Amino acid sequence: MKSFLKPFISWFGYSGRERRASVILLVIMTLVLLFRYTIPERSVEIEDMSALLIPESKMGVNPGSINIDSSVNKITENDASISKRRKPAFQLKKIELNNCDSTDLERLPGIGPILSARIIKYRNLLGGYNSVDQLKEVYGLRDSTYLLICNGVSADSSLVKKISLNSATFSELNRHPYLDRYDVQKILKYRELQGRIEGISDLTDNKIMTGERASRILPYLRFD
Repeated sequence: MKSFLKPFISWFGYSGRERRASVILLVIMTLVLLFRYTIPERSVEIEDMSALLIPESKMGVNPGSINIDSSVNKITENDASISKRRKPAFQLKKIELNNCDSTDLERLPGIGPILSARIIKYRNLLGGYNSVDQLKEVYGLRDSTYLLICNGVSADSSLVKKISLNSATFSELNRHPYLDRYDVQKILKYRELQGRIEGISDLTDNKIMTGERASRILPYLRFD
């Protein structure tokens, strides 16, 4: 083999030592190439990696038996109970519009001294709030503010002060926000002619007021 390679090596001008080293290097490279392409690589499958994991018996717990859902449910229940305890005070105990004062009203979001005074003033004009919706009629109370406070207040209709339609004077009727001067004049004229008003239908049937206006004022009237 040396005689075969000698012409080639001598052509490059190698010394004797360099020639031997070149032969050895060529043999090593040949062997590497043979092993590289004749012996297939062994791929490591995922199943093989399981052998490297710690056995379940040594861990003392079966990973598949851990119930995560139960832990999540407990956390959710705890969060729900905490949120209930953190509700604003005005939601826990509603403010009753017909017996509260300005201090009570100012505890509501968006209600300051001016609006609280207007709410009470309008309550006095009405004779009491028949429903929470009547807060929308308070001058200067915006719809956005109403939405903030409507769930924190209540209106006890049994506390509404009613006007006796058969004995009330002109000034008593005229001061109510739901009756104007023209309404009052017609009511008194009808009462003078008929002697008595039996019910709200007497006013609507005789065109003294519309059904809509009658339904608004009805909670504040009595016919004794």
